[in-house]
Amino acid sequence: MEFFATVILTLIKMVIVGAGAFAGIMAGKNLRKRKNKKEI
Repeated sequence: MEFFATVILTLIKMVIVGAGAFAGIMAGKNLRKRKNKKEI
């Protein structure tokens, strides 16, 4: 039973880290677009 609890906690942590990485990538793309518009 403890094994399944550990697996579930690990999956939850992976989802949280993945969501944070995705948010960071999207924020970076938006900042890059904004910077490129200012240069032109």
